[in-house]
Amino acid sequence: MIAFLRKHLILLIGIVLGGLGGYLYYHFIGCDSGTCAITSKPLNSTIYGMVLGGLLSDFLKGLRKK
Repeated sequence: MIAFLRKHLILLIGIVLGGLGGYLYYHFIGCDSGTCAITSKPLNSTIYGMVLGGLLSDFLKGLRKK
């Protein structure tokens, strides 16, 4: 378990920070009318942020290895 966490620590941090950012985006900016697919519900916004955070952190990790 510890080896898994060490290997994927940057990815996990990216996912957590992305989820936090997605929720904060919903909370402070969001969509008042409820017609926005991503930002109308906190769960959608948080999951979208987690996906983007994971992708970005994995991309940056790949750049660092080169």
